[in-house]
Amino acid sequence: QVQLVESGGGLVQAGGSLRLSCAASGRTFSSAAMAWFRQAPGKEREFVAAISRDSSSTYYEDSVKGRFTISRDNAKNTLYLQMNSLKPEDTAVYYCAARAGTDLVLVRVYLYEDWGQGTQVTVSS
Repeated sequence: QVQLVESGGGLVQAGGSLRLSCAASGRTFSSAAMAWFRQAPGKEREFVAAISRDSSSTYYEDSVKGRFTISRDNAKNTLYLQMNSLKPEDTAVYYCAARAGTDLVLVRVYLYEDWGQGTQVTVSS
């Protein structure tokens, strides 16, 4: 099991940037596929970006390609999401998720076993 704590959310104007972090505890982080999801009010949780355990593979939802970058530092047990050129439609609670014991890049909510509590990102127009 991986315990996850997100940070870095906040209020930013459209066009601005934020960097989210997800600190993981437990010895399985380096063997876990990781991802970011988000959930806006009244909507289902949706995939944002995913990364394989060795950072060799990444995958992005179409609307964030070219604006968001997912990365990880296994030595620091930390996952990141650099968000640039933010838009009001990026407003949501952002969650990090982990699935231990796989070298795949996973994009489905139900494939992830461990979740953080979320961090709010609000983009004003």
